[in-house]
Amino acid sequence: MPYTTADGKEREWFALGLAPRKAALTLYGLTYYGPNQDLLDRLGKHTAGKGCLYVKRLSDIDEDVLREMVQRSWRTNADA
Repeated sequence: MPYTTADGKEREWFALGLAPRKAALTLYGLTYYGPNQDLLDRLGKHTAGKGCLYVKRLSDIDEDVLREMVQRSWRTNADA
């Protein structure tokens, strides 16, 4: 997925990503464009940054809601 840096250079970046970190499972690309705000409200226990979603345990969230977020984000990011 292309993006433009602050200095105007074009770079490639992944559309969706996952990083199993010690503090939390980090999911990238689910909050970039805002298509999932309604789903964030139903997801369960999480925190969100500008482009990241943090989940401490998968048992804390609704997996069906997460699946829908991934599908929406993939479609949105693929069109970006």
